Amino acid sequence: MNRKAAWHGLWPWLCAASVALSLLLLGLLLTLLLTRGLGHFWPAPLEAVTLTSGETFAGEVIREAELPDRSGQERLYFIGNRDNSAQDSHGTRFRWVSLDTILKREAPAQLVRLSRSPWGDFIGQLEAFEHSGQRLEDNAAWQALSQALAQPKNARPNARLTLRPLNGEAFIQPLAEVYRASRPNAMSWLSKVRYWADGVGRFLSQGPRAANTGGGVWPAIFGTVVMVIVMSVIVMPFGVLAAIYLNEIAQQHRFTRLVRIGVRNLAGVPSIVYGVFGLGAFVYGIGATVDEWFFSASLPSPTFGTGGLLWASLTLSLLTLPVVIVATEEGLARIPDAQREGAVALGATRLETLTRVVLPMAAPAMLTALILAVARAAGEVAPLMLVGVAKLAPQVPVDATFPYLHLERKFMHLGYHLFDTAFHGDSVQAAIPLVYATALLLVLIVLVLNLTAIFLRHYLRRKRATT
Repeated sequence: MNRKAAWHGLWPWLCAASVALSLLLLGLLLTLLLTRGLGHFWPAPLEAVTLTSGETFAGEVIREAELPDRSGQERLYFIGNRDNSAQDSHGTRFRWVSLDTILKREAPAQLVRLSRSPWGDFIGQLEAFEHSGQRLEDNAAWQALSQALAQPKNARPNARLTLRPLNGEAFIQPLAEVYRASRPNAMSWLSKVRYWADGVGRFLSQGPRAANTGGGVWPAIFGTVVMVIVMSVIVMPFGVLAAIYLNEIAQQHRFTRLVRIGVRNLAGVPSIVYGVFGLGAFVYGIGATVDEWFFSASLPSPTFGTGGLLWASLTLSLLTLPVVIVATEEGLARIPDAQREGAVALGATRLETLTRVVLPMAAPAMLTALILAVARAAGEVAPLMLVGVAKLAPQVPVDATFPYLHLERKFMHLGYHLFDTAFHGDSVQAAIPLVYATALLLVLIVLVLNLTAIFLRHYLRRKRATT
């Protein structure tokens, strides 16, 4: 008896400890994403490094690690300048340097970092700014460059920059290929905050470049949100109607129980299986038929017979349909039969009882089903690779041409963008900060969508309690 009492006294503490541990892990995850993701846009200081061999280079310190033979420490620098063949024979933007080989480290104020295309970042010195036969040097060149970049891209002058890496020859850089410029070592704290805010804004509002290792993720944000919205519009009516039939209309016998078991088992089917089904049934089946009937003039170029936003939304609707059915049916089952019997006793028909009594009381459960569906669909990647997601689709599937939202077009998705950047980029080190930033953005979008449904569910519950 004492053991039983002790166990009952310990059980609440174990539950509380589990909740605390879960919140702690969630907090650590969000902290990691925030620091690594948002820290990527902060203008880190640049160093001019002189090695014992006499070689010099400029770069940003990334991290330190132990040498493979454990004889000392080495430091990783981001050096950029992929077009500078003297910098590295492999064209890499990163370089490991043993601390024992470093003779001197400085932070000159004149070191410049340029974001450009197609060669990525440049780190070095700005020697001159040439425009209309006029050549400006040193600080005058920097001021002219800053003023030119502050103008809209189509209004910038047709100028040329003379750049020199610390360990290479000077070369000419067209201004049209430069996106941003900074002197991190000469920036004040307020200037760094402004630069950071501008970087976050560009990340959210621009399209990707440099094989998804530069630029922004606006097309992926738009594609993710639109796909989730279209999926929700499709799956909720079918899921709610199926749940209503199973709980309110169908007779409760063996066949009904088998249907429930089948629905619950579908919730555990791997997502890639739904992708294969969507590819075969929607893309090659329905889509090819639609092309033959309505777009035969465009064949053999497919219109709906290839992956697109519509087929991706339908595939994820099938993926999340069991979740919606189960959550909605559980909400309907919790409504007391006395509510239904009372409505019938007052003269309401079966349809009126369902629409005016049962469904309003089950609305929080429906929103719970929507939350679960959105949370799962927003992070799925495997089925999307088969039914419409693209590595690069800089134009969002919306324009001024009817029907305005073009569901047949391919789209970008944050989950796939995260996967592609992490595993298919040309540089793992360059991809890591963008992976954290994209993961943070995906988590925030899911949270916003879920919080919207949660607040609406809370509002409906309070409204129901006061009526």
